[in-house]
This record gives sequence, structure tokens and C-alpha cells, in this order.
Amino acid sequence: MEKKRGLLSWVLEFAGRKKSYFGGSVILATLGVAASFIPYLIMADIVEKLLDGSKDRDYYLKQTLLIGAFWVIRITLHSISTSLSHVATFTVLGTIRNQLCEKLSRIPLGSVMDDNSGSYKNIIVDRVDSMETTLAHIVPEFTANILLPVIMFGYLLFLDWRLGLANLIGAAIGLACAAVMFARSKGGFELSVEKTKKLNDTAVEYINGIEVIKAFGKTGSSYEKFVIAAREGADVFINWMRRCIWPQSGTMAFLPATFLGVLPIGLLLVKNGSLTAVDFITGIILSAGLITPLVVAFSYMDDILKMKTIFGEVTEIIEREDMVRPRDLTKKPVGSDIRLSDVRFTYKEKEVLHGINMEIRQGEVAAIVGPSGSGKSTIARLIDSLWDTDSGDITYGGVNIKDLPLDHYMAQISYVAQDNYLFDMSVKENIRLGKSGATDEDVINAAKASGCHDFIMGLENGYDTVVGGAGAPVVILDEATAYTDPENEALVQSSVAKLVQGRTLIVIAHRLSTIVDADKIFVVNKGNIEACGTQQELLENCELYRKMWEAHSLVKDSDNGKENAYA
Repeated sequence: MEKKRGLLSWVLEFAGRKKSYFGGSVILATLGVAASFIPYLIMADIVEKLLDGSKDRDYYLKQTLLIGAFWVIRITLHSISTSLSHVATFTVLGTIRNQLCEKLSRIPLGSVMDDNSGSYKNIIVDRVDSMETTLAHIVPEFTANILLPVIMFGYLLFLDWRLGLANLIGAAIGLACAAVMFARSKGGFELSVEKTKKLNDTAVEYINGIEVIKAFGKTGSSYEKFVIAAREGADVFINWMRRCIWPQSGTMAFLPATFLGVLPIGLLLVKNGSLTAVDFITGIILSAGLITPLVVAFSYMDDILKMKTIFGEVTEIIEREDMVRPRDLTKKPVGSDIRLSDVRFTYKEKEVLHGINMEIRQGEVAAIVGPSGSGKSTIARLIDSLWDTDSGDITYGGVNIKDLPLDHYMAQISYVAQDNYLFDMSVKENIRLGKSGATDEDVINAAKASGCHDFIMGLENGYDTVVGGAGAPVVILDEATAYTDPENEALVQSSVAKLVQGRTLIVIAHRLSTIVDADKIFVVNKGNIEACGTQQELLENCELYRKMWEAHSLVKDSDNGKENAYA
């Protein structure tokens, strides 16, 4: 089995050319540790002189100034060290976000749609951002706060091994408490992450659907789902804390309590004459220096576990399989005929298309109809290469679409879905996204051709109105007029008819009256092509289509009756 990559390996990869900054940060932090340790030795020397009765004020002044100098050196080294680690950290965070966004554009759409959009927002924005403090400070500070006690402890052992071991009594009790805490904490952090993600997803879902919730008077019941998610999230943290609060308190109390062993054992050794008073005081000074670094170092343990979990979420996305496509165009399609041969597709472990065979010739208008959930939109998305087939082939111009570079194929297909996204920029810039380098005149002409010009001019600032929040040979309309009224639908259909002249048009339709003139109508039912033909042929030979048409006509007549009644 392939060995799973460690956290450090990913951090260094994401840091790129800035990874040496982490190394420089560690080196400077280590030098800062040395600068922090020397003042303790100077203080011990001052104590020894005082005990000897020395009254040399110049000596004490010089030693005090020397302590101050080393303090300044330590602060300077620490500042430079943290600056380097911050530069490397922001490089890591930026690289992670760039790679995540690029990855989402390369993996199949189904892989993205399986997850709630709130999860991606939470990972890319909030959770990645939460790593900044830990990653930027853990390298220099954790290094310093672990290395300094190690050096001090080594010196204490050199000074008197009994005094050095006496420092471990409190640490032993603290570590025992920590072991209990970690045992009780098992699974707590992972569960808290899961519940927090659920809360984020529910919040995004609630906010996105607030218009519908209000329209149907479901504010109470819909808000209840958010309240439950929030309560579950809070309960996880409360229960987790209840299980761990006492062993955690014991850990924080005993782990830095070096005096617990040093004072009684040191006094006993001095009383017995096996330890000098000077060495005892030096041991006390050095033991005091062990406390703060140990507390700070221990406080990073939760952050390290948290960062490891977040990196796990990030790398899970990055390690997903890409849609395999060549970089270069080696075989150029001839024309724009589209053919599906024995295409099968599975979504969430259920096969939804069972051996689809279709042929749409260049310039034809082909409609795909069928009951809800029959697989109409799935076929459109497979043709648009938003997903990959499990088996079978889709060819464009005689070339398998898997053998075409994705950018090249995307330039041949214009996909218009039910839900479209406007980016947070002007109307003009949103339209210009369809053709890089288009002039303002090109933008206006495109809007006029699609029947949007008059509507845009009616906006507050016309084409410069900021909106949002997000000429191919083949055009796919995936129920693009599903949410329009009949008047605007007629306008859209008229504009589309002009725009697609000479092009291949594939329409996923729920209003059958809009596709009566199609060259071909494919009837999809339960993942299979049940029939194919013109409107008249299907009315004569396909019972399912005939029932759909009768139901559509009944609804249409009913709507016309209502309009006449209100007139």
C-alpha cells in the first residue's frame, strides 16, 4: 500500500520556493533560544557573587547591561524568525487556495456536487485561514519553547543530576494527567469538526433559501434545522470539555510545576551538604525558566491536531482523480456531429444511464424530454464533459471527447443550465467573460442578439451596473427557460433561434410546446432511450410522449383559461 504523506511533506510542498524561509525561521529561533539561555547563566553568576559578599557595582552594572543586550538580541531574532515564518505561511495558504480552486475545475462535476457548497466555502476560506496563526508561530515558537527547556534541563543535569531529575516529578504527574485527557478526548475533535461543518452547511443552505422560506411561510420549521445543528455543535464541545476539564487542569497545573520536586529535594541536598547553596539557587533560577516555555509549547498541541485535520480535508480534495484529458490537440474533429454509443453512468453508486445510444448531426435541433429524474440533464452534462462516462463512448466530430483537450472541447460547446451565476462585477464584464478581449461594441451586439439589450438599459447604470454574487458550434440548453414566464420564454426562444442558425442545438425541455419543431426528440425514461423521432412520429408511436403531451396541453389550456378570466 502507498504510504500516506505526512503533514510536514505537504507544508513544504505548498511553501514552494519559500520553504527555505521555514528553515531560516528555525535557525533564528534556535539562536534566539541561545540568547534566552545566557541571561540565566549570568543571573546565576550574579547570585554567586552576591553570596560571596562582592560589592563591585561596575561588575553588576555590566552584567545587567549584558542581560539587557541578550534580551534585545533574543527579541530581534524572534521578530525576524516570525516574519520569515509568516511569509512562508501566507505562501502556503495562498498555494492551498489556488490548488483547491484549480482542482475543482479539473475534477468531474459529480465529485463536486456530491458535497455541499458550504463545505467548500468553509474549507477554502475559513478553515484554511484558521491555520495561519498556528503555522506561522508554531515553527519558531514551538521550536524555541521546546529547545530552551531541553538545554536548561541538560545544564541542570550537568550541574547536579539529582536536582535535574527532581524537575521531572511535576512533569511526570502532568504527563499522566495528559494521557488521561487524550484518552477521554479520543474522537472528540473529529466529531467537533464534523458538527461544525454541518452547522456551516446548514447556515449556507438556510441563507441561500431564505427567499423561498419566507415566500412559503416556513421560517419556523426551516430555522429549526439550523437551531438543531447549532445545538448539536454546542453539545459536542460541552461534552468534550466535561470529559477533559479535570485531566486538562491537572496537566496545566503539574506539567510546569518544576518547584514541586526541586525545592524539597534541593533543600534536603543542601542540608546534607551534598549540594552548595550557589548551585541550589542556580538550579531554582533555571527551573523557573522551564515553566513558561513548557506551558506555551503544550498549548500548541490542540492547534497541531487541528491543523492536521484541516490538512486532511484539503489533501482529500487535492488527491481526487482528475478528468484525464490530453494537453495538446492531436486529432482534429471533422464537423460537429455528436454520437453516444452504449453510454453508462453511475451517480452515488446507482447506475442512472443504461447503455444510451444517440446521434445528433451537425446543424440539427435535437430535444431531450422525459419524466423528472429520467436522466435528461445527466446526458447533457456528459455531452458537455462535465462528467465522465463509466463505459461507452461520446464522440464529437468523429473523435472521442476524452481524446480532446478540455479547453478545446469547452470552446466547442456552449452550455446553458437552469441556474446561472453572475460574478460580482458589471453586466458588461460578465458578458465579456464569454470572449476575452471583446470590445464594448461586441458586448452590446451580443446583448442585442440575445434579446437582453433593452432589459440591461433599464438597469440603474446600464451595462456598468454591478451584479452578481456568478460563439460555439454546439449549444446545450438544459431547461434554461424553466423559470421564465411565457412572454419572456418566447423572447428567449426567438433570440436563441437566431443565434443558433447553422449550429447544433440540444434542448433539455419540460415545456413540450417549445420543441415541437425539433428535428429529433429523444424520449428518456429511467435511464434509457425509449423513443426517438419528430413530434408527429412520437405522438403516433410513443405512448409515454403522448401522455406527456396531453398533460402539457391540459396545463397550458388551464393557464390560458385563467388568463382569460382575469382579462
